[in-house]
Amino acid sequence: MDHLQHCIARNLQAVRNQKGLSLDGAASLTGVSKSMLSQIEKGKSSPTVSTLWKIASGLQVSFSSLMKEEAAEIKKIDSRNLSPALDDRKKYSVYSLFPYHPEKKYEIYLVKLKPHAAHTSEGHTGEEYMLISTGSVALTINEQTSVLHAGDALLFTAGSAHTYRNESDQEASFFDLIYYPE
Repeated sequence: MDHLQHCIARNLQAVRNQKGLSLDGAASLTGVSKSMLSQIEKGKSSPTVSTLWKIASGLQVSFSSLMKEEAAEIKKIDSRNLSPALDDRKKYSVYSLFPYHPEKKYEIYLVKLKPHAAHTSEGHTGEEYMLISTGSVALTINEQTSVLHAGDALLFTAGSAHTYRNESDQEASFFDLIYYPE
């Protein structure tokens, strides 16, 4: 079991226990099968990004809370040492840099899109602040598309489904801060 799998297993079980849910109850809320949840909690399955979002939405917790590590006073993050959450095709990678904390009300990710890859995120609470690091990313929300290049930033309300697309021949990456206002 790699480090990310271990964190997800520990955090999912902790959230489920904190909410007093059986595996059946959690499966009912999330739309993820009881057997899959059990495999994730045992560290025998590494969930896709879509599965993690389903679990987070169903259990009403932040996406990053399922991937968070133990707290530290000062924390340097080397993204080369992080295990990403991946989509089914392994073309969309999400690295949790700073997981959600209730006092701060935000989480920060490094997101990488392989050439010609796209990922659609279901609508969720909060605002997203995108800061493009490398390449270019096209973001489509409600049929409106904005193309962002390295150094560009964009803020949007994340309540509607949104699609990130890399239309180039090179990998694109961006930092994604999700803020959860009261």
